[in-house]
Amino acid sequence: MATKKIIAICQSGGEFVTNKDDGSLCYTGGEAYALDLDQQALLKDFKHELAETFQCTIDAMSIKYFLPGNKKTLITISKDKDLNRMVNFFKDSDQVEVFVIAEEAAARNVSNMPASRSSRTTMSETAVPSEVPLDVMQTDDAIVLDDEPIETTPLAACSFNNEEKHRRAATQWENIITGVDQRFNTFAEFREALHKYSIAHGFTYKYKKNDSHRVTAKCKTEGCPWRIYASRLATTQLICIKKMNPEHTCAGATVKAGYRATRGWIGSIIKEKLKVSPNYKPKDIASDIKRDYGIQLNYTQAWRAKEIAREQLQGSYKEAYSQLPFFCEKIMETNPGSLASFSTKEDSTFRRFFVSFHASISGFHQCRPLLFLDSSLLYSKYQGTLLAATAADGNDDFFPVAFAVVDEETEDNWHWFLTQLKSALSSSEQITFVSDFQKGLRESLLEIFGKECHHGYCLRCLAEKLNKDLKGQFSHDARRLMVQDFYAAAYASKLEVFERCVENIKAISVEAYNWVVSSEPDHWANAFFGGARYNHMTSNFGQQFYGWVSEVDELPITQMVDVLRGKIMELIYRRRLESSQWVTRLTPFMEDKLQQEVSKARSLQVLLSHGSTFEVRGESVDVVDIDHWDCSCKGWQLSGLPCCHAVAVLECLGRNLYDYCSRFFTSDSYRSTYTESINPMPNVEKPEKNDLPEATIVTPPPTKRPPGRPKLKLVESVDIIKRQLQCSKCKGLGHNKKTCNRVNGIEEAEAPHLLTGVVVAAEEPEGSTGAC
Repeated sequence: MATKKIIAICQSGGEFVTNKDDGSLCYTGGEAYALDLDQQALLKDFKHELAETFQCTIDAMSIKYFLPGNKKTLITISKDKDLNRMVNFFKDSDQVEVFVIAEEAAARNVSNMPASRSSRTTMSETAVPSEVPLDVMQTDDAIVLDDEPIETTPLAACSFNNEEKHRRAATQWENIITGVDQRFNTFAEFREALHKYSIAHGFTYKYKKNDSHRVTAKCKTEGCPWRIYASRLATTQLICIKKMNPEHTCAGATVKAGYRATRGWIGSIIKEKLKVSPNYKPKDIASDIKRDYGIQLNYTQAWRAKEIAREQLQGSYKEAYSQLPFFCEKIMETNPGSLASFSTKEDSTFRRFFVSFHASISGFHQCRPLLFLDSSLLYSKYQGTLLAATAADGNDDFFPVAFAVVDEETEDNWHWFLTQLKSALSSSEQITFVSDFQKGLRESLLEIFGKECHHGYCLRCLAEKLNKDLKGQFSHDARRLMVQDFYAAAYASKLEVFERCVENIKAISVEAYNWVVSSEPDHWANAFFGGARYNHMTSNFGQQFYGWVSEVDELPITQMVDVLRGKIMELIYRRRLESSQWVTRLTPFMEDKLQQEVSKARSLQVLLSHGSTFEVRGESVDVVDIDHWDCSCKGWQLSGLPCCHAVAVLECLGRNLYDYCSRFFTSDSYRSTYTESINPMPNVEKPEKNDLPEATIVTPPPTKRPPGRPKLKLVESVDIIKRQLQCSKCKGLGHNKKTCNRVNGIEEAEAPHLLTGVVVAAEEPEGSTGAC
């Protein structure tokens, strides 16, 4: 007996419309074909036939149908048993409506709502939260089987519109265009509204007319009557919608969602979030846009959209340079006593920009006369380098004094920076500077600040140079020991200790010993240095400030400087507030250090010598002169606080310890450092064009950010020695046995001389100091 067949009316390319009265669904639009089915039909064969009919792939296909007498619930066919069951349901009616749906669209719409094999979703229930239990849903219209549960899919998965789910994210745009007589300020505002309106309503459009006088757009689907026309309202600058046909006869958007996703539109969408989260990453932008609007972006598109949004918020990089004259005037106008200056090259391109706020200048005069000079690379569109001078306040925290943005780090730009710094400080006091020995600052400091200033070399930079020159010649342990001895020599306050440390280096390597003694120890060793570094031996003292710079170094130049201004302003206010609660005579940090010396002094014996000179015995014998604030251990002179020997003498005499501490460490001096405030600068982001000086033109520098991801500045580690490769065959350093020249039969070339740069050869003329 022949198996009875039923006719499957297969439809695709349309959409479901809801009956407002009873919530039932009606399928409209698309194409329809008739195929026959019987109980022996296999789902695989049925899918192949549908794929050929509708020109789609099997993997991207989902098949659904309504249960008999129920136009609210859609059933999914996922295996042969489901297909046979459908044929049995409709064997008496001879035909069944089958809906073929692109799985890609369904997957995007239900990415957060996976279909359950036991769930039933009707149109009236689509707004019900997923947490509502199934047993409270109406089942009057559903056929419940005693057999295996039927797989159903929420209605959102059945729509041919790829953005059905995502319209919830664009609900606020559904009425952004209301109809005839609606007005806009500009055509750009109207076009943006039209763009959002099309996404909210799920269709694409094209312009018939689009110029500075009128805009006419129509639905992109052929034959659809939707159309809109807007032009300028007579005698005004407003844009008005003159004609609009809001009706659609098409099935909505039939192209990829990304078709409507321009960089400018994405930029306008993420602009507000970028304002709150400046570090909004491109991969997060792409993820959020896909989740909220169903639009797929790659990394490059998201990055470019972020750049556009950033430009909308902050102005363009190019415009920021043109605002520098205005910006400098605003700084000095809102913060009297500040210094802000810039200079350009002959072709008006940017060269350098210096800023020192009055609050910083005033505060520095209450700090130790000690400045740390350092730099930080910038990764904005036009790159550059930030030069900075930071001080140490009474609590041993960093205090920003001045900074500059320059096109590149050169000796000439450092010289200019120091000249501006000298002008800002307008002081003749003796200042000690700590900086990298290789930046060529020595001559500039002598020329600008005179012989009265002292220049200390950054100990870390020297140690890195030593380690680099030793690499390949000595084992890891040998280099580690020599660098340790080098640090010990630098911190040694007595000449005999310094000499003992360098002799330890000499025992390992005579070349390394020559390097050390030729590297101008009077600029880095405590035993010889004439300035007051207060035991600060490196130039990277203001790491928190450079951390701020790394957070904003991709901003346009005026925005970056203004953000730094705001951070310094908040820092001054916060520290002023904190210090108002202090009750100790010294700052908390210095009070702790003093108490540590008091603890050490309890085991010392004091012997009177003559006058103000005393002998103090402990592990060693030291001489203290309380009138000259001097101790033979040099701890008092180096730190500014009485050492344990001085404390023992002062307590023996019943003197007040605080009277013998540096005035820079008192709480009163600290409060004076933060007395002045940095004032706000209103309307810095978007100055009026009329306010910009016309006499000076500043254009961006020719350098631009290179392609690729910028290299991150690694956090500096205390350990600068890294273990080196050692060949297991020849025991040589810097290679392994596979690349060993001796094992491979190749004679090694004579090794180059160990040391370069700082080292002065013995053959050089007398008086030569070498390059540093």
